[in-house]
Amino acid sequence: MYKAYIFDFDYTLANSEKGIVMCFEMLFADEGYAPVPKNKIRATIGMTMYDAMALLTGEMNPVKIEKLIRLYRIRYSDKYMTANTHLYPDTVPTLQGLKDKNALCCIVSTKTRSRIMETLTRESITDLIDCIIGYEDVQAPKPSPEGINKIKRRYNLANSDILYIGDSLIDAETARKGHVDFAAVTTGATPSAAFASAGCQTILTNLRKLL
Repeated sequence: MYKAYIFDFDYTLANSEKGIVMCFEMLFADEGYAPVPKNKIRATIGMTMYDAMALLTGEMNPVKIEKLIRLYRIRYSDKYMTANTHLYPDTVPTLQGLKDKNALCCIVSTKTRSRIMETLTRESITDLIDCIIGYEDVQAPKPSPEGINKIKRRYNLANSDILYIGDSLIDAETARKGHVDFAAVTTGATPSAAFASAGCQTILTNLRKLL
């Protein structure tokens, strides 16, 4: 049992795939880009929006990439994202079970804190999350350990007090750089075999196995 369980959000606590893919597809169609395979879009979930946009469009001009990100958010994400984001069936029982054992439950994600809060508020589970560190709360996003380190300092935690849970190799690298244990979940686009050499404490098929 750890004192604190820090979760990634997309593909870990919630499936936002439908909204993310939809928003990218509409942006690309409206801005004249060639269609991008859904699997290629899915594979960017967990990256920063800048990195995902650059990869999917092939754009190299930072000004153009930032413009596309603004269009993505204003035209599409603000309208469609939260409505098409759904918690996994094991999310609430797992968070409640950990809280019942007096553990801290936190989130460190490349998604914005404000967007995460929209889902938590809609699902009435804000009381199950002690702290959210989103994209707007750090200078260096994952795989930088800055978000994890902020939680360490806020709650006076040792490295050994923390388990970080995520669905991607970016999450595994974040935990490694933060010197905390890592549990992989296979609810995302990264298969179990990819985590074999990632220094995982465990590989889970669902969150309930944390209890």
